[in-house]
Amino acid sequence: MQNPKTHGVGVIILAAGLGTRMKSDKAKVLHEILKKPMVLYVMETAACIAGSNITVVIGNQSEKVKRTVSEKYEASFAFQEKQLGTGHAVQCALPQLSDNIQDIIILCGDVPLIEDETLLQFYEIYTKQNLDICVLAVEVDDPTGYGRVLTDSEDNVIGIVEHADATLEQKAIKRINTGIYCVKSELLAQLLAEIKADNAQEEYYLTDIIDIACKKKKKTGIMIGTDPDEFIGVNTLEDLSRVESIMKKRLGKIS
Repeated sequence: MQNPKTHGVGVIILAAGLGTRMKSDKAKVLHEILKKPMVLYVMETAACIAGSNITVVIGNQSEKVKRTVSEKYEASFAFQEKQLGTGHAVQCALPQLSDNIQDIIILCGDVPLIEDETLLQFYEIYTKQNLDICVLAVEVDDPTGYGRVLTDSEDNVIGIVEHADATLEQKAIKRINTGIYCVKSELLAQLLAEIKADNAQEEYYLTDIIDIACKKKKKTGIMIGTDPDEFIGVNTLEDLSRVESIMKKRLGKIS
C-alpha cells in the first residue's frame, strides 16, 4: 500500500543488467541474499513509497525476473532490448507510467540495502525545497569506480561525472552518486530526450540529466546519505557476500 505522504509518486527500478562480473548464468538481480532475490528487497522498499506504481526495467532473463517480481508484488514491466545505458533504460520505462504520476523516484535493482526511511526523507527534501530534480549522494573513503557528484562553491549540484570520464581532480572527490534520483515526471521526459552517448562507454548515462537540468536552470538539489552501506551496489560475488553479512546484522537487530 502506498504511503499517503507520497501520493502521486511512481518508482522506476533498473533491473535489466547483464551482471557479467558475477561470473554466473543467473541474472544479477536474481542472485539471492538470505535466500531471497535481491530485486525483491528493492521492490519491498519501492512498494512502501509508491504502492503498485512501480515499473521494473527488465532485459537479461526478462521472463525470470518478471515472474520473480510478479509472484510477490504488483508492478508493470518495460523491456530494454539492447543495453544502451541507464538513461536509455529509464526512457524505456516512461510509457509504462500512469498519467497521475507527478514525481518519479529511480532506484537500482542491484542496491538492495536501501531503507524505506531513507527514501521517505529523500522525497521530503525534494518536496520541501520544491525541487525539480534531486540526487541522493553519499561520501565514501574509496570512490573508485563510482560517478562523482560535482558541486559549485556554494555546494549546489552542477553535474555528475562517471569515473571513466573524470579528470584526476574529479577522481579525488569522495562524494559519489548512488544512482537514486527524484524528478518531476514531465521534466524527466524532456531531459532524457537530450542525453547523448558521447562518453567513454558510448552509452546514454542517466547521470547526464543533472547537467542538462542545471543548464536549463531547473531547481536541482542533493541529499547526502548517512550510511554508505545502504548504497552498496552488487556487481561481484564479493559484493554479494558483503551485502549478505550486513543484511544478517540488520535483521539480527530487528529479531
